[in-house]
Amino acid sequence: MTDQPVLVDRADAVATVTLNRPDRRNALTGELKEALVAALEEVADDTEVRAVVLTGAGSAFCVGQDLGEHAAALEADPSTAFDTVPQHYSPIVTALATMPKPVIAAVNGTCVGAGLGFALACDLRVFAGGATLGTAFSAIGLTCDSGLASTLPRAVGDARARELVLLGRNFTPEEAVDWGIAGEIVPAEEVLAAATKTASRLAAGPTLAYAESKRLLAVGLDRSLTDTLGEEAVAQARCGMTQDHSGAVTAFLNRERPTFAGE
Repeated sequence: MTDQPVLVDRADAVATVTLNRPDRRNALTGELKEALVAALEEVADDTEVRAVVLTGAGSAFCVGQDLGEHAAALEADPSTAFDTVPQHYSPIVTALATMPKPVIAAVNGTCVGAGLGFALACDLRVFAGGATLGTAFSAIGLTCDSGLASTLPRAVGDARARELVLLGRNFTPEEAVDWGIAGEIVPAEEVLAAATKTASRLAAGPTLAYAESKRLLAVGLDRSLTDTLGEEAVAQARCGMTQDHSGAVTAFLNRERPTFAGE
């Protein structure tokens, strides 16, 4: 496998973005984070890509920040050691959450810290049975980053999120699904195939409608019902102008299966 820190592979309309430091369980260095920001921007802008899979090389999805590099940054200048949060972590999570196409996390193994934040920023998840999940921050005297203060309570509720962050205990994919972190659980060797199958299904769907749905759902809990109804009306009108919508209506009336071109 190439020594590039992030790999981007395209097959039909699906792009697979792979964190590629398998020997370090995909711990996040500055180089990897810079490459991931660039890769996500690239696939977001590529109109030929209609669904994205995010995964890790080797036996782990992502164990979060590379602590060796972090220790060196603290020693050099503690006042700038956390500049990586607004420079890298926040843009990565924003890119995943606002990507105008579906993103599936193929959680092939250990997924903690920022890795968990990345997985929760994706739209859907496939978990490897037996994978270790966790927040991890409290164990090293830190608080949340990578969006976990927002995405975790949305997924599991406020009380459970406080337990997971403050106590910092690890949890299993089965617990995650039971608590509300929706995801499919499969054997580790089947994770990427399962995620790619779902991505391929989504890539053949109404891409522009998916993008509108992501925008609505991202802020749905924070808006009043009146504001939500107004935004839904605007979004429906935009979807109504697409070829995908008109073609699907015609197919329905003709009792045919619709096909979507993503436009």
